[in-house]
Amino acid sequence: MDRGTSEKERGTLARTKTQYVCQACGHVEIKWMGRCPGCGEWNTMVEETIAAPSKSLPVSGARMQPQPIQSIPAQTEQRIHTGLTECDFVLGGGVVPGSLVLIGGDPGIGKSTLLLQLSNSIASQKKRVLYVSGEESASQIKLRAERLGTVQEELYVLAETDLDLVVEAAAQLQPDFLIIDSIQTVFRPSLTSAPGSVAQVRECTGVLLRVAKSQNIATFIVGHVTKDGALAGPRMLEHMVDAVLYFEGERHHMYRVLRAVKNRFGSTNELAVFEMHDNGLREVSNPSLLFLSERQTIVPGSAVVAAMEGRRPLLLEVQALVAPTGFGTPRRMATGADYARVSMLLAVLERRLGLQVQASDAYVNVAGGVRVDEPAVDLGIALALVSSHRDRPLTQGDIYMGEVGLTGEVRNVTRLAERLREAQKLGFKRCLIPAGQTVSETFSGLEIVPVQSLQDAMQKAF
Repeated sequence: MDRGTSEKERGTLARTKTQYVCQACGHVEIKWMGRCPGCGEWNTMVEETIAAPSKSLPVSGARMQPQPIQSIPAQTEQRIHTGLTECDFVLGGGVVPGSLVLIGGDPGIGKSTLLLQLSNSIASQKKRVLYVSGEESASQIKLRAERLGTVQEELYVLAETDLDLVVEAAAQLQPDFLIIDSIQTVFRPSLTSAPGSVAQVRECTGVLLRVAKSQNIATFIVGHVTKDGALAGPRMLEHMVDAVLYFEGERHHMYRVLRAVKNRFGSTNELAVFEMHDNGLREVSNPSLLFLSERQTIVPGSAVVAAMEGRRPLLLEVQALVAPTGFGTPRRMATGADYARVSMLLAVLERRLGLQVQASDAYVNVAGGVRVDEPAVDLGIALALVSSHRDRPLTQGDIYMGEVGLTGEVRNVTRLAERLREAQKLGFKRCLIPAGQTVSETFSGLEIVPVQSLQDAMQKAF
């Protein structure tokens, strides 16, 4: 150390230390390690320089006192409609002022396109919107906005990655909506770690949370996802925000799905379907009709099931293919369905019904790129596998609802009336449901057929 270094500088250097932080889970170690002890990922430990916190903490604001819950006045949030009906549905009826919403999705899936359309719709309602982009220039955003449609006067664009400058611009502009694209590109100069690191993402999200709550600004932030499909950065990021939305779909297909997995102001697991075109995203008001539009009715291995996505029933086509294997070990593949449940259904079919599938490959696919995890589609998947194995199509106009147990029984499903209502609306003639459930409503034109087991369902389905 230089002799001319002042005592104050020597004290500052003495308080500075380094640590290694995992960029996948946020685990901290005092030395570098090839594999993170927290999550088991390799080569994710990055060195970060931190300063010791000050001993004296400033006290600001009045101290809150505990109060009885009955004396707290009840307030109903005033939601603001986004101009996109499907987006409002996923958010629970609109955007709540002061809320912080996180939108994640694969690269190139259309997150920026969705948010720019959302910004245009909100700005057309005379609401001021500040769109902050750390990945594109202002001229690029202008070109995309012109391609998507009209350019609104109340839409302001800022190409900046310094979060302090963004907060200062938001304080001057006083927008109703603030959009950050993306959280991995913005940074705070006071932190020495690189943009996108765990420390930067956590600190920047905390600053945006305070801005949203203190200034009553509805804030949307874009988050990148990892190769496993989870949001990049610390898991704490999802706990800090009010809502988490996933924008899913295949880049080579036109359909996109916006799914809510967390929402403090509405129901979770809601789903909205969009269609990608040259001029942007279009809303799909009837997703069931869209997913069944390309279905071939009389073909072996095809069945229609009713799945619930939040409050919305979806009618989907389940396709199955059972073919003799050319290898020693048969293959089992499931796309859009739970692999473990498909394997269980194959075991039940072989053990309870005598279906010889131990020497056959089995493939199950949910058409349309939608993923279904609920057990209510078990009956449709099982009958589709039987149909493919026997090379006999199921009865035209049938739909199947029911969970299959290990003994071959068909068990009850939730919200049966809503599923039946959707099937009646799309013109289905007959529905196989669990025998243990009763339907109080009458559905004209839709025959309700109760089944007790897979054997009973096979006799009535063919």
